[in-house]
Amino acid sequence: MTTKRAAIFDVDGTLVDTNHLHVVTWWEALRQAGHQVPMREIHRAVGLGGSDLLDHLLGDPAGRDAGARDPDEDEQLVAAHHALYATYFERLPTLGAAGDLLRTLAGRGWGIVLATSASGAELSALRRGIGADDVILGAAGADDVAVGKPAPDPVRQARELAGAPSERAVFVGDTVWDMEAARRDGVTPVAVLSGGIPRADLEAAGARAVYRDPADLLESLDSSVFADEE
Repeated sequence: MTTKRAAIFDVDGTLVDTNHLHVVTWWEALRQAGHQVPMREIHRAVGLGGSDLLDHLLGDPAGRDAGARDPDEDEQLVAAHHALYATYFERLPTLGAAGDLLRTLAGRGWGIVLATSASGAELSALRRGIGADDVILGAAGADDVAVGKPAPDPVRQARELAGAPSERAVFVGDTVWDMEAARRDGVTPVAVLSGGIPRADLEAAGARAVYRDPADLLESLDSSVFADEE
């Protein structure tokens, strides 16, 4: 019996061109709360879950001076970001060939699953944007795991949805958090540059290969790690 194979995909910045929307909406949510955070720093934090992103940008409240940050503010910041980002739900731009890539891999026997920090209405909007639910077996979102990336939990959860062992799984993402999560679960990390993170950073985080975007990966499938695993 052939062991099942899993093609696991991050969503924001990997299949849907939304990283800069997240940057702007997090920047505005933080600005409204009185926090001045450079957009370049927010960009590098995209891909983390809400509370982890705030810890990364504002510091862990447990490690700050008293009064430097009110941890009770986190819920309001996350809600503000969600409300701002939700205004784009009906017009999220899919990256070129994203749906074709998923369908091609599914046609070659790969179980297609998603591992993302999104959940609920946001994840539904992203899946509508991708338009490939006919081949997506399931998704491990923020509501499905206790700890988000760079912990391996989302990747592991997605992989288990496809019924594949780590040595028969590939995770495609666009951030260093994606690469670290994949490496920690023992799956093969593959990166795309469509999220705006430099190639050198992705390779330093463990990316086995780096492609321009989903279209580039689709064109290169026969010489990629996906061919190696067949």
